Amino acid sequence: MTDTIEAPTEQEAPPTKKQRQAAKIADAASGRTGWLIVKIALLAIVDAIALYAAIVLSLHSEWLVLALVVAVTALVNWIYFSRRTVPAKYLTPGIILLVLFQIFTLLYTAYIGFTNYGTGHNGSKDQAIASLMRSSLVRVEDSPTFDVAVVERVGVLGLLVTDPTDGDVSLGTNTEPLHPADGVTMDGGKAVAVDGWDTLTFAEVLSRSNDVEQLAVAISDDPNDGAIRTQDGQKGYQYVSTLEYDAVADTMTDTATGTVYADTGEGAFTSESGEQLMPGWQVFVGFDNFVRALTDATIRGPLVAVTLWTFVFAAVSVASTFFLGLLLAVVFNDKRMRFRNGYRTMLILPYAFPAFLSALIWAGMMNESFGFINQVLLGGAEIPWLTDPWLAKISVLIVNLWLGFPYMFIVCMGALQGIPEDVNEAAVMDGANPWQIFRRIKLPLLLVTVTPLLIASFAFNFNNFNLIYMLTNGGPRFSDVSIPVGHTDILISMVYKVAFTGQNRDYGLASAFTILIFIVVTVMAIISFRKTKALEELN
Repeated sequence: MTDTIEAPTEQEAPPTKKQRQAAKIADAASGRTGWLIVKIALLAIVDAIALYAAIVLSLHSEWLVLALVVAVTALVNWIYFSRRTVPAKYLTPGIILLVLFQIFTLLYTAYIGFTNYGTGHNGSKDQAIASLMRSSLVRVEDSPTFDVAVVERVGVLGLLVTDPTDGDVSLGTNTEPLHPADGVTMDGGKAVAVDGWDTLTFAEVLSRSNDVEQLAVAISDDPNDGAIRTQDGQKGYQYVSTLEYDAVADTMTDTATGTVYADTGEGAFTSESGEQLMPGWQVFVGFDNFVRALTDATIRGPLVAVTLWTFVFAAVSVASTFFLGLLLAVVFNDKRMRFRNGYRTMLILPYAFPAFLSALIWAGMMNESFGFINQVLLGGAEIPWLTDPWLAKISVLIVNLWLGFPYMFIVCMGALQGIPEDVNEAAVMDGANPWQIFRRIKLPLLLVTVTPLLIASFAFNFNNFNLIYMLTNGGPRFSDVSIPVGHTDILISMVYKVAFTGQNRDYGLASAFTILIFIVVTVMAIISFRKTKALEELN
């Protein structure tokens, strides 16, 4: 057996400095190319969304919003394609989100608070006139039969109408009168399609019969000329309104009764007897909503009661959860306590579950007829935990204590562990007992850390909508009031009910309440934070 001897291989020479620099430049260029592709892709998505929004806004003639969308989109593209706007690249997303979800929301809410926006006053005056005319349409007995086709574009239904006398083809929607149509496809003298619109099949018309029957396309800009309506999506007929609008006098006349309704500046056509035609339209009412909230007896009474309960609920909730959490934190911060970690985990469990789900469970447990508390713990008692005004308030406070003390326990535990041990030792050497150490040393140092959190907790409970809505829904309800609120409602749940429940939804009044809540919380936060400056001297 012979051993084979391999020739020594020549070792590769290490790369030179120029080669290393060239490799770094190539890697950097590759990285820049990749990021450029990602940036272009993201901007393409943004531009596509903006283009879709521009099309929808143009169809609804929202020119101001359209101009704003175009301007913002152009600015975003310029910022991210420019090499001189590096800081703006990081600030732009946050600023846009801040404007959309904070500043715009606040300004729009404030604006609504000075209008009569609500049920029956949702749109403009032109929309109200068109709606009134459509709602009182009756078919003309000798109306000619129009060949029609139901078309759709971006969720908007329209009618493609063929005139039986001259064969002219017109197109219109509920908000746009008939106008000559371009790019029409004819079939046997009937228009069946038009460019830019999708024609609904007979089966689609049947499946959307309610929407089709509500189509009333005005014949001209004059609402008194009537409209074209269809029942089957194939044939249309002329309808005229029993109301007659006089644009010069700005009045609406009921041709059946002769009653004249005039624009009195209140956002609705009103007769001399005070009867209003609905729907009306949105108008600026100044401070009327605020005056009504503070002077109307049917609103002022529940508003005062709800406001007082809101302060009591927030203050008691913060105090009870803080002191219980602090007590437990002091107990389980003692090193002599065995199995401390296990107990801490068990105490945090209520905080780990979603609050709305816990509130629903408690609502079932507190049910008067079949709740766990009455039937099992109290042996079949019939205690009205959620239907008696005072017991309902106590129940709300108990449940909120259950949900809130784990948070305070965690905060106080961390704050206590942050206090240096030598402070405690120095106090012991000076002869202080445990209660004096806690009251004069630990508690003041603890409040330095916890007080801002207590203020935030107060603001949170001041607007704790989930608990009230899920547990009691604000009940039991007040009697003889004009707004649907109850004994356990807080201001934010009252705002919700005024705006979104009941037959008459008053967004203007709800927005006025929201502004008042915002002012109250802001003033209290400013005062509270100024008071906490005294605690900072303890550091």
